[in-house]
Amino acid sequence: MGVEWQQLEYFRAVAKQQHFTQAAAQLAVSQPALSRSVARLEHELGVPLFERKGRSVQLNRYGKAFLIRVERALTEVAEGQRELADMVGPVRGLVAIGFIHILGTQILPVLLRRFRSRHAAVDFKLFQGSTAMLLEQLAAGETDLCLMSTHPEQADLQWVRLFDEEIFAVVPPDHALADRQSVALAELAHEPFITFKPGWGLRQLNEELCLRAGFAPRATFEGEDVATVHGLVAAGLGVALLPRSPAPREARAAWLHVSEPICERTIGIAWIADRYLAAVATQFRDFIITEGRRGQLRRARDDVAPRADRRGAPQSA
Repeated sequence: MGVEWQQLEYFRAVAKQQHFTQAAAQLAVSQPALSRSVARLEHELGVPLFERKGRSVQLNRYGKAFLIRVERALTEVAEGQRELADMVGPVRGLVAIGFIHILGTQILPVLLRRFRSRHAAVDFKLFQGSTAMLLEQLAAGETDLCLMSTHPEQADLQWVRLFDEEIFAVVPPDHALADRQSVALAELAHEPFITFKPGWGLRQLNEELCLRAGFAPRATFEGEDVATVHGLVAAGLGVALLPRSPAPREARAAWLHVSEPICERTIGIAWIADRYLAAVATQFRDFIITEGRRGQLRRARDDVAPRADRRGAPQSA
């Protein structure tokens, strides 16, 4: 009878979840039906695809090899469906976007509002997370575009710079350096650092900047977003390196310019170079790049971040 399309989708779901019950819930099918489908697939292929370990499963070497082909096939068909949809209505459709947390408060809402004012029939699916997670989603075809602060060194990715932003040294309000206008990063070498969890772009950037200043940061707390890290600094638990951001009024830390080394990061947009990008996603990508080149993204960030003294968010540059 041959392999059926639904079997491939079911196989991929089980491979990702490594658990039949969880995969069944994701697919909205019964667990026995899912198990029978995968068993029939294995029978058709003539080899087992999983190692069973109680209720969980793990891909064996056959399953790992097959998953690569299945991912490719499902992606090709999905791209074909989007291409046909573009032929019918190029300004309609869904754009899936991955983005780092801070852009969700400062940049992305402005972009979405401006684009939808011109193309009201466009919908968006948003994914927020760490740089590592966003790159995985982009590679898997779960997103069309990715807004991040790290230039990914991957041959299959296309990357365009949107704007640069300064990274500040943030210290508690009663810190000995709190009344300074600027600080050399090396002056913080012996301070406890509030940083980000592994996989986050700001974690890697923090470590790289400190190494340029001649030391490895001593991380005492790890957060997942700028607001949390800022709040921990304001509470006196350490210092941090952060981009400008809206700061809660109750969290009053001191933001200092770093005189050396140069502390900044680049915000850019990435997509898979050789993968078909739907017309609506292409339009939104080009819109973002144009807004970046016109300086609109930097201005959108400045409009959201409140003007305050140095014990709140940094003042607009």
